[in-house]
Amino acid sequence: MAKTPANGSTRTPRRKDGLSRDVIIQTAIELLDSGGESALTLRALTVHLSTGYGAIYHHVADKGDLLSTATDEVFARVLTGAVVDADPRESLRRLALGLFDAIDAHPWVAAELSRQPWRPALLDFYESIARLLDALDVPARARFDAAGTFMSYVLGEAVQNAANARQLADSGTDRAAFLDAAAAHWAEVDPGKYPFVHAAVKQLREHDDRKQFLAGVDIVMAGIATLR
Repeated sequence: MAKTPANGSTRTPRRKDGLSRDVIIQTAIELLDSGGESALTLRALTVHLSTGYGAIYHHVADKGDLLSTATDEVFARVLTGAVVDADPRESLRRLALGLFDAIDAHPWVAAELSRQPWRPALLDFYESIARLLDALDVPARARFDAAGTFMSYVLGEAVQNAANARQLADSGTDRAAFLDAAAAHWAEVDPGKYPFVHAAVKQLREHDDRKQFLAGVDIVMAGIATLR
C-alpha cells in the first residue's frame, strides 16, 4: 500500500526488481503505441515503472534517445521475424510485409524515420534487401538501383499507410465510410474523360491496403527480375 507523507500526497511505491534499459524501452513502446509521441514523457515512464527520474536517466539520455532506441527495436523485430528458410523472393516479400505491418502497428515510427532516415536499423534493413537481391542473381551493376527502388516503395507505402490511418483516427472517420465517400465521388466523374477511374469504383470501395501493398511488392520484384 502506498504511504502518505505528512503533506497528504500519495507517494508512488518504488519497484523492487531491477530496472534495465530493455524494460524502459519496452515501456516506452507501449506508451507510444497507446498515445503517440506526446504520451512518451519521462514523468509517464516513472509512473509506469514505479521508479524515479534518476533511475531512468541512468539508462537513457533523454526522450530523443528513447524514440531512437524504440524505433531500432521495432526494426530489429522485423528483421528477426523475416529470417526464414525460404527462397530469396519469398524472404523479400516477408521482409517488406513485416515492415508494413510494424509501421501500421507502431505509426510513431514513421515520424522518427523522417528525422533520422539512415539510422543503423534502417541500414540493416537495406543490407538485408541487398543480400537477398544478390541471392536472386541481380547483377552488381544493377543492385544499387534495385535495392533503392525496393526500399523506397516499401518505406513509402508503409509510412503513407500509417499517415492515412492516423488522419482517419484524428478525424473520427471510419475507413469504410471514407472509401464509400471516395468511391461515390469517383462514380460521378465523366467516364469518357476518366474511364479507368470510373471503372475502378468497386475496387476502390472493397480493396484491402495490405493486399494491395503486397501486389505492389510483386510488381517491383517482377521488374527487378528483368535485370538478371
